[in-house]
This record gives sequence, C-alpha cells and structure tokens, in this order.
Amino acid sequence: MIIFDRTKSKKILMEILNKETPYHCLKNVQVGPNTKIFQFVNAYNCEIGDETKVGAFVEIQGGVKIGKRCKISSHSFICEGVEIEDGVFVGHSVTFINDRFPKAVTETGELKTADDWIMEKTLIQKGASIGSGSTIMSNITIGENAIVGAGSVVTKNVPAGATVIGNPARIYIKK
Repeated sequence: MIIFDRTKSKKILMEILNKETPYHCLKNVQVGPNTKIFQFVNAYNCEIGDETKVGAFVEIQGGVKIGKRCKISSHSFICEGVEIEDGVFVGHSVTFINDRFPKAVTETGELKTADDWIMEKTLIQKGASIGSGSTIMSNITIGENAIVGAGSVVTKNVPAGATVIGNPARIYIKK
C-alpha cells in the first residue's frame, strides 16, 4: 500500500505520481493529501482527491476525477469520462461504461481508433453509494446520496436520495 501524507506541507495541495513497480502502475496521477492506494492499481492521467482510498486491482483511466474522502473498493473499473464527487462509495467489482455501442472494428473491418466512437460521460454526485458488482452504463447521473444496490445495472439517471436495485435498476425507495 502507498500512503501519501502531505499534511505537513501546506504549499502542495496535489502531488503528481509516476510510479511503476511490480505492484503499481501510476502515471501522471494527481493525488491529494492522505490518499491511500493499495497494490496492483493501474491509474493514469487522472485525479484522486484528499483522503480517498483506492483498493487493490482497480483501474482508473485518463481524465477521471475522483473527489475527496471517497472509497473505491477492489477490482473496480473506472473508465474515461467518469467524474466521482466527494464522499462517494464504490463497492467491489463495480464497472463503469463509456461507450453505448462498443465495437472493435469499423464497418470496413478496420480496427477502431479514438476517432471512431463517442465517449459518453457519467457523473456520480456527492455522497452516493454504489453496491458491489454493479454496472453503470454511460451518460448517467447518480444523484446526491443515492444508493445503487449490489449487482444492479444502472441504465437511467438515479434521482438524489433514491435507492435503486435490479437489472435494469429500478427505484426501490424514493426520498
């Protein structure tokens, strides 16, 4: 585990990490004070806020922003286009999707490039909780303090304070 304790220095708010070991691959990762990143994390060109914990075997792709005091549990995949606000819980093996129509090749059989698809963004608002094994489809907003039950497949926006469960996820409790 790596612990980044920058509390003694008030001048540096974020630290840029470039660390490649048998246990980590962190490239151009901005981290806040007291951030904890466990072994076997692959993260690049992303931002991880103060006091956030990132569990083992997590991948965080470029452009992702994770807020302060979040917990990202092991084996989760956070793809480009995802923004996670402060105080969010992401359970084990949560997968985010950023392409509604994924394909490996174009209609002519050529391998697709970055120009051949549309990246769709996803926003997880402050205080939300996402249960283990959930899949969050692209172009989704999960509202403030909402709860996504374990194993859910979220295909539509989740209102603030609501609890959703199932496949597809449906409102179970609406506050």
